[in-house]
Amino acid sequence: MRVTIDIGPETQAGLLELANAGGVTAEEYVRSLVESAVPRSSGLTPAQRSAAWIESATHFPYTPPLSDEAISRESIYGDRG
Repeated sequence: MRVTIDIGPETQAGLLELANAGGVTAEEYVRSLVESAVPRSSGLTPAQRSAAWIESATHFPYTPPLSDEAISRESIYGDRG
């Protein structure tokens, strides 16, 4: 798909500067911006994504929950309120 847009000279200069800093052409830089703005479908159903997330979470180490004292307002803010 080809899209043509008109941008002002200041925007064009900024775009070229950012593209050059990244070592890519302006076209490649704009393409990467547009592609990163569009969410990609993983091809998985919600149930499959959920199962994959649960599976990945099993690899985290066990961390015991904090005590009520550790998360109390007084222990977080002390004399400040």
